[in-house]
Amino acid sequence: MKSELVTPSHLARKAVVYIRQSTPHQVVSNQESLRLQYALRQRARELGWREAAIDVIDADLGLSGASIAQRNGFKELVGRVGLSEVGLILSIDVTRLARNCTDWYPLLDICGLRGCLIADRDGVYDPGTPNGRLLLGLKGSISELELHTIRSRLTAGLLAKAERGELAVMLPIGLMRDPSGVVVKDPDMAVQGRLGLVFQLFLQLRSVAKVMRALNERDLELPRRDRYGDLCWTRARRWLPSRRS
Repeated sequence: MKSELVTPSHLARKAVVYIRQSTPHQVVSNQESLRLQYALRQRARELGWREAAIDVIDADLGLSGASIAQRNGFKELVGRVGLSEVGLILSIDVTRLARNCTDWYPLLDICGLRGCLIADRDGVYDPGTPNGRLLLGLKGSISELELHTIRSRLTAGLLAKAERGELAVMLPIGLMRDPSGVVVKDPDMAVQGRLGLVFQLFLQLRSVAKVMRALNERDLELPRRDRYGDLCWTRARRWLPSRRS
């Protein structure tokens, strides 16, 4: 299906299919969505692009669209648009590109400046025209609203569970829940013994760094359990909170 917005100057550049799903679980479980996104290559061909001129960026699979902080694929896309390498961006819908207006509108600006079109399953848009920017702006605003609505619902659900006393949070190593949900000590005596040693060393040394050094000098590892409850042992090291941009 052709579009009157596509011109020879657009076809002289690349068509880029941007693919993203929000979580690793979605990547594994929602294969149909993934198939539909990769199938956008055919849409690009229908709009006039040669197969060799169609690129796919799927580096952001499993990453949320709420921020571009960790989305290297999105950063690559914006950079290539800025270099006038891209004539068309295709996505199954605009929520795959950005879930907040802070990231969305700069993309529209640079696409309008460099003459890059944006297409989703509903149509082809030119961010450089008033009508195109209006429609894309509305789509971005709706996407951002949906994100806030989803977060509000999740938060409300967590608060309701907490009020009923049913909110179960991840427990620190050394504690577990029995089948009835009561918090108890980890029954593994090796775990209890190693954690007891950690507290004993801290009372003596009065420093977390010194405790870690003492454990490593003795080649003593610390226990941890993964999200499935499986026990593993890792080298002692200090955990520092990650900085958020």
